[in-house]
Amino acid sequence: MPMLRPPVPLSLLLSGLLALLLAGCASTAPTSRGEAQSAAMTSSELAQSDVNRMATLGMRDNLDSLLRLGDKLYRRNPAEWRKTGLASREAALARLRSAMESRTPWPELQGKRDIAALSLALAGDFKGDRVAAFIYASADMLVTAHGGKTSFYLTDALDPQYIYNAARNIEIAVWLLSSRRNSAGQPLLLADEISERERNLSFEREFGKVIGRLDLLAVVLTEKYRRAVITYVQNLLGGTFLQFLPVR
Repeated sequence: MPMLRPPVPLSLLLSGLLALLLAGCASTAPTSRGEAQSAAMTSSELAQSDVNRMATLGMRDNLDSLLRLGDKLYRRNPAEWRKTGLASREAALARLRSAMESRTPWPELQGKRDIAALSLALAGDFKGDRVAAFIYASADMLVTAHGGKTSFYLTDALDPQYIYNAARNIEIAVWLLSSRRNSAGQPLLLADEISERERNLSFEREFGKVIGRLDLLAVVLTEKYRRAVITYVQNLLGGTFLQFLPVR
């Protein structure tokens, strides 16, 4: 009597299928400046549409960009992380990352969330760690605009207008950061610098990435609903006018 083989685990089957697909679409493009990266496939992706996946990856990259900006701001404004009483910039950044990932309220924001927290972080008389407050409030605003979630599935609905508004909020925050002064008449935080000695626009570029991802997602979301209507009409008309005719 032949022995029965145990069923192949779904995750292993999906991994094998992905490997075959990737092998079939290998690129000959040069990779001297890095390669396009693909995340490992997980079973949870079966519950995600293309737009869900795009929103999830966009959120991941935007939060990473904010943390990268936090590190840059700490480097240019070391007095801010020293307000925390922690031993190093890395420790302050790790504390910030943990709070963002768990959405633990940031004490210095006095219980405020979303745009109220962002306004407080950019107030001229704010006395706490402005870098952490600004980055945390920006992240909280982005998550709020996405319905309070960082991963998205078929049952989730995203409002494109909220995503669009979030992009404009980031633009306003960046402008306030560069133009507003504290009580001593100094910039709230040192960021980009253009001088005879140095030209550093890395902050603007990183903020631009966040804004670009948000704007693209907003457009895709509006296109999603528009295409759903168009597809419905096409199917409705096709049922009557686009049927094949018999040839014999």
